[in-house]
Amino acid sequence: MKLPIAILSAVVLASGAQAADNDAMAKAANGFYTAYSTFHPSDGIPDVAGRARYAPYISERLNALLTQANAAESKFASANKNTPPLVEGDLFTSNFEGATAFKVGACTGDAKAGHCAVQLTYNPGNTGNPKDKPFNWTDTAYLVNSAQGWRLDDIGFGGNWDFGSKGRMSQTLDMVIKTAGN
Repeated sequence: MKLPIAILSAVVLASGAQAADNDAMAKAANGFYTAYSTFHPSDGIPDVAGRARYAPYISERLNALLTQANAAESKFASANKNTPPLVEGDLFTSNFEGATAFKVGACTGDAKAGHCAVQLTYNPGNTGNPKDKPFNWTDTAYLVNSAQGWRLDDIGFGGNWDFGSKGRMSQTLDMVIKTAGN
C-alpha cells in the first residue's frame, strides 16, 4: 500500500511544480506585454533604447535577433534611400497597428520551455467611422527558462485576416537579417 501513496505523492508534487512554472511563465509574459503596452505603438524593430525597455523580459536569443535585425535594417536604409523600412508597423503582434489591450491566458510547458496564449485587442478609438470597432485575436508567447528566469523567446502570430502577420516573429527578424545581407 505504501507504493501507491508514494506514486500519488510524486504526482501531486510534480503537478504543483508544473503549476508554479506555469505561473512563472504567465508572470514573465505579463511583464513583457505590460512593457509593450507602456511603449505602444510599436513601430518596426526596436532600437537600443527600445530593447533596453524589453531587456528584463526577453531571452538572450531574442535580444540578439533584435540587435542583428536592427543593424540589418539600418544597413538596408543606408543602401536604399527613400525606401520604406523592411519592417513597418507593430513587430510584436499580428496586427500592423498593434494591440491596445492584452490578457495572458493559459500557459503550458516544462521546466525549460513553454508557451502562453495571449488574447489581444485593438481598439481604433474614436475615428468617427462606425465600422471601426475593436477586434480581438490570440497570439502565442513562447518562453524559455534561463538563468535569469522565464523570458519571452518568440511570438507566434495568430491573426487570421488577410494582412495580419503570419508565422513567428523570429522568422520576420531572420528575413530582415538575410535581406540586408548580415
